[in-house]
Order: sequence, then C-alpha cells, then structure tokens
Amino acid sequence: MESSNSDKIPSGNVSDYDRKTELKFFDDSKLGVKGLLDAGLTKIPRMFINDQHETHTSPVSPASPEGVPIIDVKGMDKDAVLRSQIIKKVGEACEKWGFFQVVNHGIPEIVLNAMIDGVRRFHEQDDETKKAWYSRDSQTKVRFSSNFDLYKARMANWRDSLSCLMAPNPPLPEQLPAVCRFVNTFFNGFQTFSYEKIIKLKELPRNPANKNLDLAFLRWYGLTDEKKKHSLRDIVMEYSEQVVKLSLTLFELLSEALGLHPNHLKDMGCAEAVVLMGHYYPACPEPQLTLGASSHTDPDFFTILLQDQMGGLQVLHEDQWLDVPPLPGALVINIGDLLQLVSNDKFKSIFHKVLAKNVGPRISVACFFRAPYQQDNNITLYSPIKELLSEENPPIYRETTINEFLTYYNSKGLDGKSSLPYFKL
Repeated sequence: MESSNSDKIPSGNVSDYDRKTELKFFDDSKLGVKGLLDAGLTKIPRMFINDQHETHTSPVSPASPEGVPIIDVKGMDKDAVLRSQIIKKVGEACEKWGFFQVVNHGIPEIVLNAMIDGVRRFHEQDDETKKAWYSRDSQTKVRFSSNFDLYKARMANWRDSLSCLMAPNPPLPEQLPAVCRFVNTFFNGFQTFSYEKIIKLKELPRNPANKNLDLAFLRWYGLTDEKKKHSLRDIVMEYSEQVVKLSLTLFELLSEALGLHPNHLKDMGCAEAVVLMGHYYPACPEPQLTLGASSHTDPDFFTILLQDQMGGLQVLHEDQWLDVPPLPGALVINIGDLLQLVSNDKFKSIFHKVLAKNVGPRISVACFFRAPYQQDNNITLYSPIKELLSEENPPIYRETTINEFLTYYNSKGLDGKSSLPYFKL
C-alpha cells in the first residue's frame, strides 16, 4: 500500500464513518494489517477498534500460584506408570483449564524456530509477491489473508495470516511459498551445495560463529538418508509432518483420559484434517484500542500452537484473563469446541485472545485438528460419545456434521460467544 493512500482508511476519530467502504478498501489492498503499518498510519482505522478490549484488559497477577499446566511427556512410551501419570495430568488440564503446554514432545527446537522464521519471512516479503497469495476462498490450499471474518465480525483483528490446508490432501512442496523453504531460512545459497559437499561438512567441527553449519542441524536432518540426497524439505511440510505425529500421541492421551481405548478419537476421524495458520501480529500504534485476536474458542477437536517469545496470548480462567507466557521449546495445546461436544462437556473449550502490542511483530503457528469437509454421500455425525453417557450424564448436544458446525462458526465470526449453545438439545 502506498503511503499516499493511507489517509483513505479513516482512523478511529472520524465522525463520518462508512464501514463498508473501509472494509472493501482494506480488502482490495491485499496487503493486510502490515500494509497499514508500512503506509505510516499512526492511528488505527475504526474497523479495528474492539469494544471487548475495554472490559477484558487485566490478566491475573503474575504472583498467582496458578498458571496454565505444563506437562512433560518425555519417556512416557517406555514407562507405563509415567504414562498413567501423564494421562491423569492431561485429563485434569482439559477439565479445569482447556489448555496446557507440552514440553519434551520430540519436535526439535531448530524445527520450531525455522517454522517461526518461515512465517516471518512470508509476511515480510515484498508487497507484490505477497499479494499474489491473497485470497478469501477458504478451499484454497495455500493463501494469505487478513481476518477470515472481515465482513461478518463487528470489529477486525490486528493480524494477518498465512493458511495452509495440510490434510487430508496436502499441497505439493512447490505449491508453498518459496520464502518459507527451510533451505532459504537457514542457508544462504546452501541449496546449491552438492550432496557430497554437505556430507563433508558433517565432518567439520562445530563453528560457533556460523550457525548455518550447526552439526546438530545436519545430524537431525538425516542427510545420510538416500531419499534426502538432492533436496532439503520445505519447513512447512517438515513441521506439519512432525506436529501431526505429535497430534496422534495427544489423541491417544486424550482418549485414555476420557476412559476410552487409545485409538477411540482417531477412529472417529478427529485427526483427518489439519489446517496450519501462520499468524503475524504487527506492532500496533494504538494497542489499547484493539486486539490481535478477539475472544474466541476454536472450532476443532484441539489446536497445537507454536508461539514466539513476544507473548500476548491470554486464556479466560475462572472469569479472569491469564497470560500464557512463552516457554522455549514448548507447544500450547487447547481443547476445541468439537472435543467439548463429543466429550459431553467433560473437556472444556476455553475462551482465549491475543493482545495487541506497540512492539512486534508477534508470530505464532496454529495447527487445527478436525474432521475434513464431507461430501453428501459420506456424512459422519458427531455427538456425545455413547460410552461417556449414562442416566446421570445424559447427552447435552444433538448430532451435527463438521460441515454444519463450521458453517455456523464461520457465519458469526469471532464474536466473543461460543458456538456450542446452538447445538444443545
């Protein structure tokens, strides 16, 4: 967006306000929130002013002994007693908090850092390149947009997003933005090295002054694998594969925490669709007036969130907003609406939001796990799991399909209200 156009979007103190025109101008720019900041705006447009922010600004005191649970899953596959203890912790976290952080999950920290850096590079590339990815078609496998609910929500959020539909039919690596490629993230021109030269690099001592030749990375990436001789995998593909593997473990733990067979949730198709969202929250000139993400719950079974060290994520716990401080190497897990529905309210889908800040950007990567959109001849109904029901615990929700649930959720946008009451009996 050119600086000369910045005045065309009215700021919050303009009295003659045409919201429809403002939204269309913003959408047509195809540059998102970062485009506004790059244009030199010092006051945010009225479309971003969020009345929720006036009533939910104070997190719980940092001195509070309570916080989102942190669960260490290291070694649970080798120790049955430890696994039982972890299952208990997961169940308690899902019932009381709806959120927990998981550490020692098996995804190398270098992959986490590369994923964050790849998202940053996408959002900070030149305008014309980024605009080519802009779309509001939710069925497009890879797209850039800002505010999926732009024309439905009462107020827009101060963030941009890169969306990738990673399952059940993932995009080909060449269909992903080149700027996100792992090789571009960590090696300046390293992709031109021959396989034989890379092998020789493995024999070099680690050079603290040059992280590009970090032996830990070379070993982790498995360069001796025949399949990886001639190319390095795209970081989006690599991270997605590893996070899906982690999700299958989490589905087992969640199933067992509900007293079910470890494969119960997987057999229901809960892990068959994965949507990866790379969020970019630019610095905001008036953070007290808006939010990075309005108060909402997620329309999935659960979400795995990778966040950088900027902070800003808050959860609503016992009617108070509580910070979820970044923990290096950790991933945040939150229960979604669909898991609360099928668990008949045993597990809770909790409201959460992201604060806007005058520093930034904040970067996060959310992977949403749900069932795929269904065709008319292949409909799966979701309702409270029968094994969890009894005379004392009758079903709370009616049957629904993933299509109906997502259609309803998207129709109202992030309005600060749960979608679940609509599906109650």
